Amino acid sequence: MRNDNDTDIDGRAVARRLLEDVAEGVGELKRSRWSPRLLSVRVGGDPAVDLYIRNQKRCAEQVGIAFEEKRFDSDTSLDVLLAAIHAMNIDPTVTGVILQRPIGGNLSIKALQAAIHPLKDVEGMHPASIGNIVYRELDLGPCTAMAAVELLRSTNVPLQGLEVTVIGHSEIVGKPIAFLLMAEGATVTVCHHMTRHLAVHSRRADAVFVAVGKPGLLQSDMIKPGAVIIDIGINQVLDAAGSPKVVGDCDYESCRKIAGWITPVPGGVGPVTVAILMRNTVIAARRQRSQYERQFDGTGAEIRP
Repeated sequence: MRNDNDTDIDGRAVARRLLEDVAEGVGELKRSRWSPRLLSVRVGGDPAVDLYIRNQKRCAEQVGIAFEEKRFDSDTSLDVLLAAIHAMNIDPTVTGVILQRPIGGNLSIKALQAAIHPLKDVEGMHPASIGNIVYRELDLGPCTAMAAVELLRSTNVPLQGLEVTVIGHSEIVGKPIAFLLMAEGATVTVCHHMTRHLAVHSRRADAVFVAVGKPGLLQSDMIKPGAVIIDIGINQVLDAAGSPKVVGDCDYESCRKIAGWITPVPGGVGPVTVAILMRNTVIAARRQRSQYERQFDGTGAEIRP
């Protein structure tokens, strides 16, 4: 969705469309007495997490998803956290678990993420969830990666045969984007900090995704005229007056004059990421309902062979 008279992709409009479908899904689940309930797990008191939780809670309430917070001190041991996650896994009233990042303390984010049951992995970051993308199971994946691809889809640019460059190869953004797009028939080049002559790769691409956390990395002379730019970076810098502002990884003002489409920061990937989280929550709840129905009859009695 593009704003009138410019190249911006309106992430808020894309998010609204997604959330309309999510609200319908929540209503259907509730009518079948399977209400989605989302638990947010926060470790430590990083103030950056406050904004994420606030946005998630507001969005969940908007579509009718119950949202609760579970807070743990930064000195909480890994064993205690794993036990807490296990309790959430076996609680039938919990349909989704979110592990807020960054986590406090000297803890293994990988161990905690892997402890969340795949059926309740609404962030799409369990190793099984990411692995499913390789096998073209594309309905539930890492929220930011899914959001970035959804924004590309909103331009109606055909994905089959599209030449794409992804700048950034993290396990939760860059790599999943590459697999999602390859599943759609795109030709994908993944670049990272060891890539030589980055501009050579980005300049030939029909679409460029950038997610490295370096403001101004992507300049206008590094893109092809008419290309789609999906900027996933979030960086805080000082403006000319010395006031803080949030920018992406591309030089927005110069790139928007060359690009056919571009996501602003803020207002691009961020709102869609939260909407995808809500969509994943509905998908996870439906999967759990199906699993229950396969195991039990209508009275709740276990079906035995």
